[in-house]
Amino acid sequence: MKAPRRFQRSQARNSARPPGLERATEDIIGMRLNKYIAHSGVASRRVAGDMVKAGKVKVNGELQNNPAYQIVEGDVVEYEGQVVAPSERFFYILLNKPRNVITTTDDELDRTTVLDLLDEPALEHIRLFPVGRLDRDTTGLLLITNDGDVTTRLTHPRFETSKIYEASLDRPFSELDLAKLQAGYELEDGHFQPDWARYAKPSDPYTVTLQIHSGRNRIVRRAFEHLGYTVERLDRTYLAGLTKKNLPRGFYRFLTIEEVRKLKYFKG
Repeated sequence: MKAPRRFQRSQARNSARPPGLERATEDIIGMRLNKYIAHSGVASRRVAGDMVKAGKVKVNGELQNNPAYQIVEGDVVEYEGQVVAPSERFFYILLNKPRNVITTTDDELDRTTVLDLLDEPALEHIRLFPVGRLDRDTTGLLLITNDGDVTTRLTHPRFETSKIYEASLDRPFSELDLAKLQAGYELEDGHFQPDWARYAKPSDPYTVTLQIHSGRNRIVRRAFEHLGYTVERLDRTYLAGLTKKNLPRGFYRFLTIEEVRKLKYFKG
């Protein structure tokens, strides 16, 4: 099977410019002092908090013993007389994934991965990873980043990240089965119930749109298989407040600063 062409960066107005490799001021303003120190490579966030409480940290030449102090523009932070600053730059890339691409950093069968096709020379030596997974045959929104905090926030079950999928089926989906899907039922690995489900168009019973917050493996496909249907095409159209607006299949874009802020505090 011919591998997809390399992804292209969107030039649409909602696509941010690629950030530089040095951390942007916008990422630092409002950051808690203990996190700032941790991202400077001095210590873990917990240990950094202890350092601050022990009076080992100065901000603008004065002792600062509150780990929750929020960094403002122009702050100079010192630990034991040395100025420290975060050196890692975080990147946030939204991709509209095509079919026949593996959502991993590498593949033991040497199949094409999303990172193989990401055509961004500036990121060649940055360790990026996809947030969550999409099946090889599933298309749609995928976030790629090197921010572990955001990855945890979007993938850990307790944050209940919302995702919307559009499923095209092998035969018309009956109203009775739509009611069953909305009510929820037991699968082999536990209960499944979407937040909501409906026909994508009233005139198209072959296509169902549903919102879920579960991240279990192949959960949407298995939910339809439980009712006797085969999902022929599956597309993720919404992920944690992000949509496919101006992002065709096989294209990617950098998130805006405002979008990154929303991701960091996304609920539901």
